[in-house]
Amino acid sequence: MSGQGRPDVAAPDAAGLTVGVVAAGWHAEITDQLVARAVQACDDSGAVATVVRVPGSLEIPVVAQALARRCDAVVALGAVIRGETAHFDYVCDSVTAGLTRISLDEETPVGNGVLTCDTLDQALERSGRPGSKEDKGYESAIAALETALLLRDLR
Repeated sequence: MSGQGRPDVAAPDAAGLTVGVVAAGWHAEITDQLVARAVQACDDSGAVATVVRVPGSLEIPVVAQALARRCDAVVALGAVIRGETAHFDYVCDSVTAGLTRISLDEETPVGNGVLTCDTLDQALERSGRPGSKEDKGYESAIAALETALLLRDLR
């Protein structure tokens, strides 16, 4: 796990901003933790989070787009674990491309907290649970909030 070059993550003052959090249902042990940490980041920043669940990671982009149309920022959360087929590659590519397109088309930041890992242990190490090495739920929410604040200032 790299983590190298990661900036310090601190909650900005984002009082009044709204954040749509969309999370996949697969690997609930991981996604529940990602959601809890993303909501904590919103709370720490003074932003209001709305959490929506979807069945799997492929369903994240369409709901993220609906949230991007009504929220200041969106956080996408999920865990895609490599299996024995190429399905992993298609899901990861589709979700990433979809989230990027939504962010650009809607001019709304989308924090990508969809984990794409080779193993379940790697995903757990990124989930923000006590003792884990990374906290992608919190980090992706902070990134989306910081970008929403920047866009607000630029507008």
